[in-house]
Amino acid sequence: MRVLGIDPGLTRCGVGVVEGVAGRPLTMIGVGVVRTPSDAELGDRLVAIERGIEQWLDEHSPGYVAVERVFAQHNVRTVMGTAQASAVAMLCAARRGIPVALHTPSEVKAAVTGSGRAEKAQVGAMVTRLLRLDAPPKPADAADALALAICHIWRAPAQNRLQQAVAAHRTPGASRTQPPPGISRTPGASRTPRTSRTLKGPAA
Repeated sequence: MRVLGIDPGLTRCGVGVVEGVAGRPLTMIGVGVVRTPSDAELGDRLVAIERGIEQWLDEHSPGYVAVERVFAQHNVRTVMGTAQASAVAMLCAARRGIPVALHTPSEVKAAVTGSGRAEKAQVGAMVTRLLRLDAPPKPADAADALALAICHIWRAPAQNRLQQAVAAHRTPGASRTQPPPGISRTPGASRTPRTSRTLKGPAA
């Protein structure tokens, strides 16, 4: 499984590609940051982010894209910029038919470090250890992108099983209630057995 992790942001959009499967050593394929000047027009910045992500998709051909889910912050301006960059990332993936997964920061931290409240330095240290790197990727946005990819690789099997179970449950025509093991149900038979009665004729 090859995953492109994207830590969305207008000024710095972290990108990182990780390959591997859950339960086995993972390999970093590439890591970097798509940057845009803060004094440029918003539309131009979004176009620059799109082009940067498209280049990563062209170069690495990931099978999945993992994007950090936008959450509420006190700085509304920062939230809006992050949400806009996130939308661009999802658009680039969807246009190519690549499945997109959203992971919250706490989910990523918990998956990588074991604690949903871990600091960025802890995340960077664990990413370095898990991918067997010489040093933590810089800036932190790049390390966060790799953490997103790692999180998705580890969580994908469980998510796939859950999605398959939900899909099977929603299959048209499927019976919602199955009989217990070892008990067969005869088609057309009444679910509630009737008591047999003998009719008596008129008294002599």
